[in-house]
Amino acid sequence: MNQKIIYITKTGHSRKIANKIGEELGLEVLDIKESPKLQNVDLLFVVGGIYGGKSDPKLLEYIDTLPQNAVKKALIMTSCTSMKSTQDEVRERLKAKGTEVDDDEFICKGNFLFFGWGHPNNEDVENAVNFAKKHLEK
Repeated sequence: MNQKIIYITKTGHSRKIANKIGEELGLEVLDIKESPKLQNVDLLFVVGGIYGGKSDPKLLEYIDTLPQNAVKKALIMTSCTSMKSTQDEVRERLKAKGTEVDDDEFICKGNFLFFGWGHPNNEDVENAVNFAKKHLEK
């Protein structure tokens, strides 16, 4: 089964989460800033943050460049200070590319300035790993 992790980060939080999941599950971790080419991916973990209530525009642009049906299924994992925002735009753009997107989205506390200081912490990252493992077992 071809499984990969992509991430985009402004603060380093998403990279921290993606790298830990990759390490624990033995999966390749790809930074979308390097424009990785995806083909025949069975399961793609998409890790990114919410900034000002929205998905990172660079993540959305990257998804738009994916070939149709390059990814069979995706799982979204999000870092968000408010823990209330989800990656709805990411979800819709992936679906438009023929990707099945799991309804379950992992959201962990992020931080901005003094809000959520110290997050994501080790417990948050471990929760992300456990979430990913749970979905691999499905």
